[in-house]
Amino acid sequence: MHNISIFGTSSDAGKSTLTFVIAKLLQDMGITTAPFKAQNVSNNSQVADDGCEIGISTYFQASVLGVPTSYHLNPVLLKSGTKNSASVIVKGEELGEKDVNSYYKDLDQLKPIVKEAFEHLSSQYDCVVAEGAGGCVELNLLEKDLSNTFIADTFDTKIILVADIEKGGVFASVYGTIALMQQKFKDNLIGVIINKFRGDRALFDDGITIIEERFGIPVLAVLPYLPLNLGFEDRASLQNYSQKKEASLKVGIINLPHISNFTDFEPLIIDDALSVDFITANIDAYDYIIIPGSKRVVEDLMWLKKCGLFEALQRYEKKIIGICGGYEIMFEKIIDKHGVESDEKETLGLGFIKGSVYFEDKKVLKKTTFDLHGMTLHGYEIHFANSHTYPLYYDSQPYFGTFVHGVFDNDAFRDYIFGEKYKGYNFQNRRKEILSTFIEEMRTNLDMQKVLKSISS
Repeated sequence: MHNISIFGTSSDAGKSTLTFVIAKLLQDMGITTAPFKAQNVSNNSQVADDGCEIGISTYFQASVLGVPTSYHLNPVLLKSGTKNSASVIVKGEELGEKDVNSYYKDLDQLKPIVKEAFEHLSSQYDCVVAEGAGGCVELNLLEKDLSNTFIADTFDTKIILVADIEKGGVFASVYGTIALMQQKFKDNLIGVIINKFRGDRALFDDGITIIEERFGIPVLAVLPYLPLNLGFEDRASLQNYSQKKEASLKVGIINLPHISNFTDFEPLIIDDALSVDFITANIDAYDYIIIPGSKRVVEDLMWLKKCGLFEALQRYEKKIIGICGGYEIMFEKIIDKHGVESDEKETLGLGFIKGSVYFEDKKVLKKTTFDLHGMTLHGYEIHFANSHTYPLYYDSQPYFGTFVHGVFDNDAFRDYIFGEKYKGYNFQNRRKEILSTFIEEMRTNLDMQKVLKSISS
């Protein structure tokens, strides 16, 4: 059976979502599947079952499918670094920072690692669904492309092309992408999915005819625009969240320039009792303020000072919650003698918590639990900084902070944090309902028989 590559005509076309949807629909047809992304560029990551760090979108895809997680699902991950560099994470472990030119020069050293990871999954599952990255025919990057052409060429994958109609110019993007594809990839193309269509889909019947008859490409689906509000991969996907509710409690999340792990807040976004905004000003309009995780904590702390939010937070008299990098910002000082994240050896924080946090040269990566007022809370840790005084969390009104991501997934924690006025819900049950509804809508529109026939031949 052939494996599948999910190519996009552009970034944010919906590749991450269609990867888990197609894999799940194949799984429901009795085919064992696993997601894969050779190289991810994201500040949003998760601790896998093997204790390694992988991109959050791939972790989310695996969680939908119920498959074990390891670095094999995402062997290369890049995170924001200083200036023109990136933090390079290979096989789930951070190797330090590299500038872009050095990274590309060393790319051939990564190919065997990517190949080994894919081969491992292919030996374990009937079909690996490999998510591509960005646009699949960026001609100046084809020799540097691990996620699209390297996988599709090396493993002779069948290809599904995803085009975002919401961006406009969908015919040009599909036609141009096909025209620029290598012949081998054209031969392996199963068809195209037109994604994020709004309105009456019958209005696109002529569009299907044009693509199939004039371009010679089967249309596998015209999928409606449905906000999922789960599995956010990056800032672009974060902008797509949707709230249609009038809630009594308003939560403002500081939209830091290097915000990370914003999947922490999915339980809040889908919560009918809360109105959630990502903000850069006017914090007094909110009942709760959250300072989220950050990949560049000191830089984001300096940004808070520059834009006036630092002083505004110090004046704010209601509840402030800090998660990981946000927690670090709440201390009196941030000490980075090793230059892990910044050239600044010592930086003054908000001062809500007495003492300092210290950046170590080894990253903490682990799934964790801790007890808080009789609650056993589950989450995960990804951080370089540590506190000798409050190594896991701090809790003293009106402040709460923790190094642990995923705490809002715990129903009891949300009840505790948001107090008597808050009407809680079961997050895991709601998550299952949302995913089930979303996948069923995709199932009714996707021609999976055509996909199955193509990968079985």
